[in-house]
Amino acid sequence: MTKTNPELTEGEWMIIRAVWECEPCAAPTVQEALVAEKGWSYSTVKTMMDRMVKKGFLETERMRNLILYRSSITKSQAQGVEIMRAVKRAFNGALPPVMEFLLGNSELTESELNELEELIRKRRDEGSQS
Repeated sequence: MTKTNPELTEGEWMIIRAVWECEPCAAPTVQEALVAEKGWSYSTVKTMMDRMVKKGFLETERMRNLILYRSSITKSQAQGVEIMRAVKRAFNGALPPVMEFLLGNSELTESELNELEELIRKRRDEGSQS
């Protein structure tokens, strides 16, 4: 696992979201943010965060007796890998069937459809300028 190809577990997603919200932050801060939702103890959170450091998802910085954590991956990197992993698994990596599925199985508003059309239009314009 590398920073350029992050595959986060469900628990790691929860932790990295908490870190993104308050970085740099200490493990107790993350544990407090997640205790109501997950009920995780400090030792559980600290162990998971230390594993995430080894996997390259988090970095640490020592300030006296305090260890601060920062993300090593961006939200966009993590989301991109997650989406492409699902596309590869469920749709053999093909994007048109994904879009067809999403459009056919979602109740999109007129505004959302217009937004999607605008994204496609911008992408086409970028491609024609290259």
